[in-house]
Amino acid sequence: MIADGQTADGQTAGLPGAGGQRPAPAAGPFAARVAVRAGPGGLIVIGMPDYWSIEVFDAEIPASQWRQAYSAALIEAAIAHGASGWAWLASRWGVVLEVCFADEAQWEAFRALPAVRAALDSVPDPVNGLLVYRGRGGASGASSPRHPRPVPSAGAVALPEPAADAYLDVTNAQMPDPAGDLIPAV
Repeated sequence: MIADGQTADGQTAGLPGAGGQRPAPAAGPFAARVAVRAGPGGLIVIGMPDYWSIEVFDAEIPASQWRQAYSAALIEAAIAHGASGWAWLASRWGVVLEVCFADEAQWEAFRALPAVRAALDSVPDPVNGLLVYRGRGGASGASSPRHPRPVPSAGAVALPEPAADAYLDVTNAQMPDPAGDLIPAV
């Protein structure tokens, strides 16, 4: 029987590296469990991890205090339910917990845990102080702040209508007389 990514003689087909060996897995806090096999046109990635972010904003109580209180419970729950990585980010408006799961089902199981629900229910501002979304959090948006635009309003000054273009009609002109002036067409 031939396994995925192997040829009939047992060698690994089409994979980079010395002697046809698979490359070493990626390192770092978000090293995902990704299955790779050789396909007719090269490598085929079978699964990609999902990044999820829990962003908590400062209120009367700083979000950093919320992080100190619930960090251990959230990280323990994430690792117990299959998280391949996690990271805390601090910003001037609060904190962000980035968690990496292999698929959405693991995220949903993590999100439904009583410890996670209790932590999310106790953020400093429960009405406007919590964002939960797919993707990496914090400053993943624009790298520079947007500049304010002028607000269109009804009181703006209207531009003048363009004037009709003036042009010289030379279709009825005649050759100049010896004095050098054009002879007026009648």
